[in-house]
Amino acid sequence: MTENKKTTNVAFIGLGAMGQPMARHLIAAGFRVSGFDLSPDARSKFAAEGGQACEEVSAALWNADIIITMLPNGKIVRDALLSNENWRSLKEGALVIDMSSSAPSDTRRLAQDLAAKGVRLIDAPVSGGTKRAVSGQLTIMVGGSETDVEEARPILESMGAKIFRTGAVASGHAMKAINNYVSGAGVVATMEAVLLGQRFGLEADTIVDILNASSGKNNASDVKMKQFVLSESFDSGFATGLMAKDIRIAADLARHLDMELGALSATADLWENAAKELGQASDHTMMMKFLSKSS
Repeated sequence: MTENKKTTNVAFIGLGAMGQPMARHLIAAGFRVSGFDLSPDARSKFAAEGGQACEEVSAALWNADIIITMLPNGKIVRDALLSNENWRSLKEGALVIDMSSSAPSDTRRLAQDLAAKGVRLIDAPVSGGTKRAVSGQLTIMVGGSETDVEEARPILESMGAKIFRTGAVASGHAMKAINNYVSGAGVVATMEAVLLGQRFGLEADTIVDILNASSGKNNASDVKMKQFVLSESFDSGFATGLMAKDIRIAADLARHLDMELGALSATADLWENAAKELGQASDHTMMMKFLSKSS
C-alpha cells in the first residue's frame, strides 16, 4: 500500500450498522474513502462524515486501490463486485478485503474469479458487534497471503484492536463461523440455564451473578443476559437471522469435511427455527422468548 494514506483510494461497499462506523474510522485515519450503500440515508450520513458517497457500486469501485465489502453474505459480495459489469471498474492489482460473514467455499471461488481479472482478495471478517465497530476495537480474522495481509494491515488497524492472520484465503471466514457457533451455543446454554433455574425457584439475577463468578461464565452471561435479556430491551444490535446464517455456515463446513458434529448440527437447526419464528431481523437476544415457549 502507498505510504501516503491520502493517495490510497479506498472503496467501502456496505454502510450499515457495522460498515458506517468502520468507514468513519478510515476517514479519521486519513484515507480517501468512497462508499456505496443501497440506503440513501446511509449514503447521506457517510457523506456528512467526510466520505465520497456514490449512488452506484461501479462509481465507488472506480480507481480504488483497496475495496472493502461489509455485506450480509458472500453471494451479495460477489454480485457487488462482478455483476452488471461492475468488474470493469476494478483496478488491476487492486486488493479486495471481504469483511462480511461469507461461506468459505464462496470466498475461494470469488478469489479465483477475481484473480483471473488481476484483482487480489483477502477475507477479514470481524467480531465485536456494533459497539466495537464504533470504538474501533474489533477483532479481525484475516485469511490470505502474507504479502496481501501485510499490505492491508494499516487499513485493518484503523478499524480493529486485535488482528489475527488465520491462514490462506477463506480461513478467516471459516474461523468467523466457528466463533459464532461457539457464541450462539453459549447464548442458548445460558438462556436455558436461567429458564431451568427460574422453574426451580431461583432468581434470574442470582443465576447470572453466580455464573459470572463461576466456571459457567461466558460472553452471553457476561454482556448479554442482564443488559439485553433480563432488561427485556432485546437490542444488542445483532440479528437472529445473521446468527443462524453464520452457524449454518459452520455446520455446512463440517459436513463438507465429512465430520458429524451433533451439537453443531442441533445448534444450527435451533437458530434457524428461531429466525423463522422471530423474524430474520429480530435481535438475537430474543432467542429467550423462543426458548421460553418450549420450556
